[in-house]
Amino acid sequence: MWDNYKYMTSMADALFALSVVLVLYGTISYVIHLPGLLPLHAVQLENQVQQVSDEEILQVAQASAKGNLLTVDIEQMKQSLEEIPWVRKASIRREFPGSLAINLEEQQVLARWNKQMLVNHYGEVFSADTEQNLPEFFGPDGTSSEVAIHFDYFNKQLAMVDLYVKKINLTHRYAWRLSLTNGAVLELGRENIEQRMTRFVEAYPYSLASEQSGFKYVDLRYRNGFAVGGLERQG
Repeated sequence: MWDNYKYMTSMADALFALSVVLVLYGTISYVIHLPGLLPLHAVQLENQVQQVSDEEILQVAQASAKGNLLTVDIEQMKQSLEEIPWVRKASIRREFPGSLAINLEEQQVLARWNKQMLVNHYGEVFSADTEQNLPEFFGPDGTSSEVAIHFDYFNKQLAMVDLYVKKINLTHRYAWRLSLTNGAVLELGRENIEQRMTRFVEAYPYSLASEQSGFKYVDLRYRNGFAVGGLERQG
């Protein structure tokens, strides 16, 4: 091998090229870490926020702003901002000569989740404090997105008869139970959920809507109809 002139020449060229790369890398690394090079002068919030104060956001961002414009750890700052309650996503952009531009997406709350958490319009669970009067979702871990999708579907169907969902309970056996704003409960069960809801909405104007005293419970788990409980007929 040592007598192979071409091989030795190739090895020498490769080692030389590697040494040049290492020297350049070391030089660039040294230069960009110089204290006086592109120092950070400002951290700016580009969009308006409602759930979080500007001061809280800038305080978190400035605490993470270590180094200069080139060396600041953007990913670490992004993670710190996304740990703030009501912040769903953060994006950060370097702006020369020395500032960072922050854009935040806030959580848009949809409902309460299992009493202790909140769920957003994407069906994602998060933790934050709110005094809003919200619908309530109950379900097994990992089902928040499915419940949020069904909530939208149920409300669109029920809106046609001027009814709305106040609470959804998805049991561990994956049976659906809805509590409506008029105080009634719909038992949808586990199968043919859409067909059962359609059956209820189509029948409602001709049956239950005329009951002045209201109804308390509708069991839709029958093949061709439904059972009603809680009616108080007049006269």
